Amino acid sequence: MREHFKTFIDKLAATEVTPNVCNQYDYKCEDNSIRRDNLLIYLNQMYEIKPKILLVAEAPGYRGSRITGVPFTSEHLLMNNIGGLKLFGRANGYRLALEKKKLSKEATATIIWNTLLEYNIVSLGWNAFPFHPYREGNEKSNRTPLKRELLMGEGPLLQMIRMFDIKYVVAVGNKAKESLDRLQIDCHKVRHPAQGGKNEFVRGIRLIKERMG
Repeated sequence: MREHFKTFIDKLAATEVTPNVCNQYDYKCEDNSIRRDNLLIYLNQMYEIKPKILLVAEAPGYRGSRITGVPFTSEHLLMNNIGGLKLFGRANGYRLALEKKKLSKEATATIIWNTLLEYNIVSLGWNAFPFHPYREGNEKSNRTPLKRELLMGEGPLLQMIRMFDIKYVVAVGNKAKESLDRLQIDCHKVRHPAQGGKNEFVRGIRLIKERMG
């Protein structure tokens, strides 16, 4: 299975993306080798943990996996974890493409991990569109992925579900739900925690935990 992960990442790296999109795994940028390594470490860890839940969000953010290579992380989270989380950090092999003193944080990633820890949920994370879409002329921005971009992301999403034998899929937001519906994958939907959605997201995760027992 570990060879499947390497092949999976190589396919991501070789993907030709649409305009105003950054492929953070692309071979053309030398720094991306660290992001590919980070993703491989993450997938190998998850293979050992064997999560049964997959959280699917919309797309990487410019403060998140655009710069780390790992879904639902920021520079700060990748290097330091958060209270109660031992998944990340240098001790586990994670690195930053650009070493610096002040590490960026990403609110969505922090909310997601704090909530999973609160309800003792072990979950794999991924995005309906695995690359970073940004507004024209501003790579340090986020935008909603286009329909054709979401269609590009369906193959990797389906492969992720199959590689990890996922039993429960949770759509974080409307775009993730649209992709999962097109793939005819049963899923629970929760509110995306961004833009004031934290409380609804937490409530949705709590309800899923109660249903699972």
